[in-house]
Amino acid sequence: MSTLHVISHSPFSDNRLYSCLRLLGPHDGLLLCGDAVYALQPGSAPLAGLRTLGPRLYALEEDLQARAITESPATAVDYPGFVALSLNYDKVNSWL
Repeated sequence: MSTLHVISHSPFSDNRLYSCLRLLGPHDGLLLCGDAVYALQPGSAPLAGLRTLGPRLYALEEDLQARAITESPATAVDYPGFVALSLNYDKVNSWL
């Protein structure tokens, strides 16, 4: 069963991102939104772990733009894309 994990909190304020990465299954996806997209900043510590996800890593386009992150290994998705992703996975888990 595949799960889309959604994280919106900064990786520099708590360990949610790292906990999620430890639990991520081989068919799971990860969507970063809100302050979580700061993990995609060039040279940031979390970026190395995220690169290993390849095509299973997504980021909300609006949040990338708001934080001036122009280059990222994540696939940028808009809100309709977020809905489509949610439908492509068996479950959605928001890391509140």
